[in-house]
Amino acid sequence: MLRQSRTSPRRPDVAASPGEGSPADPVPPPPDASAGPSADPPSLAALGIAGVSRRRIAWIGLTIAAVAIVVGFAGQAAEAARASTRVVEERAQNAVVAAETEALRKELDLVTQERWVLQQARAYRLGSRAERPFTLAPGAPDLAADAPGSAMRRLGADPTRPSPLESWLEVLFGPAPGG
Repeated sequence: MLRQSRTSPRRPDVAASPGEGSPADPVPPPPDASAGPSADPPSLAALGIAGVSRRRIAWIGLTIAAVAIVVGFAGQAAEAARASTRVVEERAQNAVVAAETEALRKELDLVTQERWVLQQARAYRLGSRAERPFTLAPGAPDLAADAPGSAMRRLGADPTRPSPLESWLEVLFGPAPGG
């Protein structure tokens, strides 16, 4: 690239001659300092700031714009990653809620059966007149091995012991169907 030399602007009162700049041309006298305010002040427009040119300013501006674009894209990528993580978490939470909902539906099916309602009614003495109301103490011991309805009393029964709750349910309702 060609570099132009910086020169001060020409004064309009000096006419250009064909041999301008040759050593034979007379140098115009410097303006008289005693001339007063009519003398033109020197122009600083022709002097460049050290190290700063239009090209460097343009490069700096383009660099700042590129950095802003890269930061913007990085922010969008980070937001997309956070959204993907949230989607995975929400799917896991939905699976947990679906399992809870299914368990509650099964429980609803159980408590709406007539057998359950009648058994719960006995706790409020709403059974038939022939029944004797009773309750089990919270720390009641297990049934004895030879208690009525226990597996040892039945011939050919499985020797595994049922839980106390299962034993009482069997006493109240009889053996479970199919078992």
